[in-house]
Parts: sequence; structure tokens; C-alpha cells
Amino acid sequence: MKAILKEKAGPGFIMKDIAKPEKLGPRDVLIKVRRASICGTDIHIYRWDEWSQSRIKPPLIVGHEMAGEVVAVGEAVTRVKIGDLVSAETHIPCEHCIQCQTGRMHVCKNLEILGVDRNGVFAEYTVVPETVLWKFSPEIPLDFASVMEPFGNAIHTSLVTDLTGKKVLITGAGPIGLMAIQVARASGASLVITSEVNEDRLKMAEENGADYVINPMKQNLIETVYSITEDGVDILLEMSGNRKALIDGLECVTMGGEVSLLGIFGGSIDINLDSLVIMKGITMYGITGRRMFDTWKVADELLKSKKVDLSKVVTHVIPFEKWESGFELMLNKKCGKVVLNFDE
Repeated sequence: MKAILKEKAGPGFIMKDIAKPEKLGPRDVLIKVRRASICGTDIHIYRWDEWSQSRIKPPLIVGHEMAGEVVAVGEAVTRVKIGDLVSAETHIPCEHCIQCQTGRMHVCKNLEILGVDRNGVFAEYTVVPETVLWKFSPEIPLDFASVMEPFGNAIHTSLVTDLTGKKVLITGAGPIGLMAIQVARASGASLVITSEVNEDRLKMAEENGADYVINPMKQNLIETVYSITEDGVDILLEMSGNRKALIDGLECVTMGGEVSLLGIFGGSIDINLDSLVIMKGITMYGITGRRMFDTWKVADELLKSKKVDLSKVVTHVIPFEKWESGFELMLNKKCGKVVLNFDE
């Protein structure tokens, strides 16, 4: 089978022919990959940045967002059968730690990540444990099913609190931020403001339903938000991982507001907790992954009912063998979500 690998330490990937997986454990499932999408984690590994160097052990098949078809199952598998169309949770839990036993598998103490700690899905076939598989509704197109994992990030970040009738600021309009705009709208937010420095993505934010878009390189974010809202926003969804975006975003939150953090900052940051959080009575949530499988159920319903339209986020669908052009789009940030089509 063809697969995209981080074959050795250093920047870049390679596509090559490798052996198709044959041996399945009792609870393993062999998936024929139909679609796979490129995410920020794949870009980190492609660039071979400091995080990748400390985490990735080549050779490794990369990629972790996918939709595919079950073609073989282990002897103890009961949740899926041959022919089922599935997407996969990328957080692979141990199922034994206290977090797993108390409904928090997404923060398993012994968590492995698909395409990071074990072979991923940028291959014609992949093997995953049945624990992480989600049988998505047949009404959902494969292109959209392949991005249910990052869509779940947008849902978890947005819906950790009640957005009904709330004024929301989203800092960062990458693909997950764009998805969060639609989630906020579908969840009854009264106002959605989006902050982003990339003009192409600001335009996409408007297309995805933002009421106001702000480029903080051209406008003062704090002054602009208060001119729109008078008292600030009720909710901040931080998607950028940018220190100034976080600090300015906290300044924009009204007294007693709420903050949901998804962006990764890449190290420690210095903020005035006294004035920005404690004295304002702000509630903060740290978000990682998706709740298994509460978030997936919400994602399925939003897509099935077409309350969220991911055609405004999935901007490119390209053949698997032209994967290099997909990475070029992602590296240049000239796209929303890029999906690799294995059927072409």
C-alpha cells in the first residue's frame, strides 16, 4: 500500500510503498481509508520543529483525521462490522486509568495519539482499536466526516459553556476557529466577533457567519470590541495560541465572563492573573480533544441536520497522491481545511 511517512529525523515526508497491515489484535479494526485531512499537528511534524523532535520516533506513518470503511475486524470486535463507514477519535485511551473509568477518556493518563505515538492514517489502510471508532450518519459526506475530529475540537471549546444569547469573541480564524463560528451561531449566540491577522481567513470568517471581523494588526482589538458591545463579550474562545491574542481577549471579556482555551502557546506565558482573571471573576476552561463520545454525537447531529455547513471550511479536496500540494497550501495558509481523497 502507499503511505506517507516521516521516514527519518528532519523536515519533510516521503510517500512510498510499504506492506499492508495483516495482523489484527482481538479488538483491532482494519480500515480502508477513503478520506484523510491535513491538520496543524501534521504541519508541526512535517517541519520537524522542537515539539516534533521531542515526540516523534521515525519511521512513522503520519496523519490522524480520516473517514474510511471497515474491511476486517479482530475476533473480539463488537462495535463495528465489515462495510461500516467510520471516523476515528485520535486520542487512544488505555481504558484502565481513573480518567478512563470516570468518563474522561479524552484526558487518559496513558493517552496515545494516532499519527504521533503510533502509525496514523495517511495510508491506504490503517489499523485502529474499536474503542475510538465512530460510525457516522450516512447523510454526512465523506469529505466532512474526515474532519469530524477537528470539528469536535470546535464543538468542545464552544459548548463547554452555554452560548445561548451570549456575545462571543473568537481569537484565531484557522479551520477550527471557522468551525467555531458556525457552532456559536447554531447554538444561539447573539453576536460573534472574530479576530485574525490573515486577511484571507478574515474573509472566510465572514463567509462562515461572523458578525464582525477584526484584524488586530490594523485595528485596536480591545477598543473595537468595546465599541461594538459597550460592556465587552460574555465568552472568549481562544483558538490562536498567540500570547497577545489571549491577553487582549481577556481584556475584552466582561466581568464574570467565561474563557475557553484551545490554542497551544508552545511554552509559558506571562499574564497578570490578578487583573485579567481573578478580580474580574472570570471562569477559564482548558480544552483538549473531544469528550468521547458526547462531542461526537453533537458533531454528527449538527452535520446530519445541516445546521453547520463545512463546505465553507473544507476548501480543497485533492487526490491522495498529490499530497505535496496539500501541504504547500497549508504551509502558506492559503486554505481552510485540505482533504486528501483516496478514491481518485
